[in-house]
Parts: sequence; structure tokens; C-alpha cells
Amino acid sequence: MEYPFGRDGDVRTPGGLRLADVTLADERVTREELRATPDTLRLQAEVADSAGRAQLAANLRRAAELASVSEEVVLEIYTALRPRRSTAAELEGWARRLDETGAPLTAAFVREAAEVYEARGLLA
Repeated sequence: MEYPFGRDGDVRTPGGLRLADVTLADERVTREELRATPDTLRLQAEVADSAGRAQLAANLRRAAELASVSEEVVLEIYTALRPRRSTAAELEGWARRLDETGAPLTAAFVREAAEVYEARGLLA
């Protein structure tokens, strides 16, 4: 894994700005520059694992997969995962799409949700 640090050891934004240099008054600092990078999220997952926080680590790994997915798609997935909003086939469609975009952990999460929803009568 490539960590979100520059050669000088400083944490960097997605565009490469040193975190120590980031100010809200800086015109280079856009919304995109304030997003967590996949590498940062994976590093945080390692820290969570080392502290015995397995569920938090799993959440951070899924977040790392979704960090480069558009906000619109993330919101569509969130909506699809709400109880009684989707059929099993629709959730499987989302899982396949996530697999295709390199998000296997999140795809597995969607499949698990579909199984639980089916068992509890929460599918559309």
C-alpha cells in the first residue's frame, strides 16, 4: 500500500498539498482536497485493527473502496440499502456493480444486507 505521505513524511491531500499547509483561505483547497484518500482510510483501518476495533477497521476499509466513487452513486447505494427500498435482485445488481468497480468488501456488505433483509421480510 502506498501511504498518503510525501517524501518529507508529511500527510498529503488527494491533490498532493501538505496537510500542514492547508488553510480554508487557500484557493487551492477545494472540496476534493478535503476528502480522505483511500490510502489514508486504509491506514486508519490498520490502526483500528491494531487497537482491537475490527468493526471500525472493516468500515474504514469499505470507506476506502468508496472514497473514489461519486457522491451521487454513494447516495444511491445508501438509499437502496434502506429497508423495503430494494428487491433482492436490485441489491445483487448493486453488489455486481461494486465488484466491477473494485469494491469487493462493499459488494459483500450489500449481499449480506440482502440476506438479512430477506430473512427479516425487509425487501421491497
